[in-house]
Amino acid sequence: MIDSRPMAFAAGGTYGQQENGLISAVDPVTHDVKVKVMPGGVETGWLPFAAVQVGDLCISCPPNVGTQVHLLPVCGDPEHSVVAAPVFCTVMPPPVSPATGKVAQPGEYLLMAGCGAPPVDEKSRERGEVAQAAPWMHVTRDTLYSGVGGDTTATIKDGQHQWKAGGVTATLSASGFEVTGGNITTDKDVKAGSISFIGHVHSNGNKGEDTGAPVG
Repeated sequence: MIDSRPMAFAAGGTYGQQENGLISAVDPVTHDVKVKVMPGGVETGWLPFAAVQVGDLCISCPPNVGTQVHLLPVCGDPEHSVVAAPVFCTVMPPPVSPATGKVAQPGEYLLMAGCGAPPVDEKSRERGEVAQAAPWMHVTRDTLYSGVGGDTTATIKDGQHQWKAGGVTATLSASGFEVTGGNITTDKDVKAGSISFIGHVHSNGNKGEDTGAPVG
């Protein structure tokens, strides 16, 4: 009886295997990419970049040149690979949340812009400049945080919605709306129930007539 296992093993070695590489070019219209396969630096042709979601709801996020990725051969053919699974590394580590001061934990979702582009030169370990005030969103088990930079934020949790801009804080909760650290300004009226701040009248001391205009 012939042992077919060595032949199967040898045949398996001829199939395309998963490889790692660095994005070398990005088509800004189709989001197709080229990849320099590592080690060696051989550049592929244009390949599809795997999306997070395609359909009625789409999520579009093309990679930067220099992003480290995996190449998955279709039916074992490396010339027809799909570029998938960008990976964090020592040069491009996970971002730190402005809300918690930590990277996203299991069960959380952190989206941040302006983290600095990966180095274009595969020998470099210096990423691009980090934006000082870029938008971000962090979803935890009990709170939704968002903001631009660290001084303009919005925080939503059960029973409370809070906004901060510099030293001004506005909080909406079951007990009402509160603003601290700044003034409230409007070009319209302010009403308490049906009583107008601008057009209200007093019934005491003036026989029910309108009060005079403010003097200061």
